[in-house]
Amino acid sequence: MSRPKNQNYKGHGLSKGKEREQRASIRFKTTLMNTLMDVLRNRPGWVEVKDEGEWDFYWCDVSWLRENFDHTYMDEHVRISHFRNHYELTRKNYMVKNLKRFRKQLEREAGKLEAAKCDFFPKTFEMPCEYHLFVEEFRKNPGITWIMKPVARSQGKGIFLFRRLKDIMDWRKGNAGKKLASLEAQPARSTANPSGSHDTRSSDDQKDEIPVENYVAQRYIENPYLIGGRKFDLRVYVLVMSYIPLRAWLYRDGFARFSNTRFTLNSIDDQYIHLTNVAVQKTSPDYHPKKGCKWMLQRFRQYLASKHGPEAVETLFSDMDNIFIKSLQSVQKVIISDKHCFELYGYDILIDEDLKPWLLEVNASPSLTASSQEDYELKTCLLEDTLHVVDMEARLTGREKRVGGFDLMWNDGPVSREEGAPDLSGMVNFVTNTHLGCVNDRKKQLRQLFRSLQGQKKAAS
Repeated sequence: MSRPKNQNYKGHGLSKGKEREQRASIRFKTTLMNTLMDVLRNRPGWVEVKDEGEWDFYWCDVSWLRENFDHTYMDEHVRISHFRNHYELTRKNYMVKNLKRFRKQLEREAGKLEAAKCDFFPKTFEMPCEYHLFVEEFRKNPGITWIMKPVARSQGKGIFLFRRLKDIMDWRKGNAGKKLASLEAQPARSTANPSGSHDTRSSDDQKDEIPVENYVAQRYIENPYLIGGRKFDLRVYVLVMSYIPLRAWLYRDGFARFSNTRFTLNSIDDQYIHLTNVAVQKTSPDYHPKKGCKWMLQRFRQYLASKHGPEAVETLFSDMDNIFIKSLQSVQKVIISDKHCFELYGYDILIDEDLKPWLLEVNASPSLTASSQEDYELKTCLLEDTLHVVDMEARLTGREKRVGGFDLMWNDGPVSREEGAPDLSGMVNFVTNTHLGCVNDRKKQLRQLFRSLQGQKKAAS
């Protein structure tokens, strides 16, 4: 998207050598002082820019995006780390609204069987505007457990479980309840505009700018898969380089985050049992920082294969692939696809005892702060490979199916795992190009990739 230059616009990337390959260095900026800063500072040819200096690459936070994106002119090669209205996928209420709409669309266009592929999120109601619908559903299934989550907070803040409407009454007495009382007499109104997207003026990912907090009430998964009697969820990383056409990469590594306490439904007030967020678990009295509460995904995949066999594991991981793609497709037409933007999403997936994966939420700013040495190494490699795919250095051909630990899983259609095979998902033996939880020999792959690219460059010159 090119923007006209005028006195109100701040320009970036405006220097003599416009072409990326002619640049002597790449000027980067970020405000995040964690693993990301280490990776950016150690990258050959990248130079840090402070304050108001010109930059080519900005790993920004979402508050900068909201305040500055529309007033910033960016040269062709410039890249920033979020899409303008990322919250269509990363705010819990919008994510569910977009998935529900997409499911209806699929049912109309492709039938119920195809629409059923979107049945990977628990029954959810936005509060307070869907309060009446929620009460109706609640009364149909007395005694089951529900979970309340603020739509725009992270790290487990503000979450609670409940089984009685009385608990909601207590919640209503708080700040959100004032809005609920005024809305109860009114029909539910959507914040969507005619195009299906949400009004950017009232939407953001920063909780403190919402005067009254919205929540979602979601059916709690009462039968999670347990390992050692403990509940866990999975953090998986998906990199989106473009929405139109949709171009998405899946990282091979990720982790399972365990709760510190054995699972039971007898005490629904105990956060250490029900919330797996590291921010919650590390405040537990018996938390061990060195031991932590994480398994790498390779270990998790091997454990499941030993318990249930490789076929069951293949099915589970294929079902997770479906979650990643369908969720991205659900927002494909409402996200503003800008060639300057990319986004590294952190998906949170829960597995139930039937080995069915459920999408809990998608994070626009997954934590890049390491909780252990193993975590630091994973996040360092993840970020290095993200920068390889973003390719500020203009080294890639654009035909790569793998870059380091990232595998291209969708390129305006499913990508085949077979080398050189046509990307036709209709083929009987078609296998998607995803390797989540598989061996990540990224260093060897990157050496081969860049050696091959250098060879091609020499041959062409």
